Amino acid sequence: MTKYLVSFVVGVLIGLAVLLLAIYYNPLTAKNKLSPLSVTSNNIISLNYSAAAEDAVVYTNDGESQIDPHPVKVLQLWEPPIRLTSAMVTLLSDSRGQPAGIGIKFSSQSERTSILDGEALMDTAWHIYLPARGSLFVEQTENYWGFLREIVIPAHWSSGDNWRGKWRGNITSGPGALGTAFVAGGSGELAGIDTQAVEALSAQAYSVEQGPVAILGELSIEIPGEEVDYAGTE
Repeated sequence: MTKYLVSFVVGVLIGLAVLLLAIYYNPLTAKNKLSPLSVTSNNIISLNYSAAAEDAVVYTNDGESQIDPHPVKVLQLWEPPIRLTSAMVTLLSDSRGQPAGIGIKFSSQSERTSILDGEALMDTAWHIYLPARGSLFVEQTENYWGFLREIVIPAHWSSGDNWRGKWRGNITSGPGALGTAFVAGGSGELAGIDTQAVEALSAQAYSVEQGPVAILGELSIEIPGEEVDYAGTE
């Protein structure tokens, strides 16, 4: 009886390992790294920020996640309805590296996540204020499967529990039909615009203990019909 039980357990473990390897190496889950906005004829506002929590003005979550809230005494989101949500306030710079505004980002784990389909989803919302232009609201679904596959998993496999290298990928996967985010103008000269955006990450270092160490985010927002050059466009 023991022999059959051991055989069953070994078979299950082998089957599970094969399944995990199939998910990890499945070429069908590879995402296109070309931005849908790369073919637009409109101007693009490029807003950049550090994705490391310690570089944010404020970053908070439930207090029990891998990434520690910053600063240390910031209020934590431990209430049941928002335990799976994080919030960040960060400075935004333009494509020339000059301060452009401030962004507030809320991120919540999506119930539509399906690792078998290569989808590790987050539902996020940005509120962006650009003093020279006005405010914007960005709604998007983000897919972190490429980030997990190329950075987080190798970091856990590493003997030093970290990853270093160069990686860039688009994380926006909707809700727009072309895999873009929805953008609505809120105030100033941006009031009333209805457009789209794409967010990307550029990573150089990640720690299993701390999370993102050297990772930059870039939010590219299409401005329809704009003809005047601006320090935040490219």
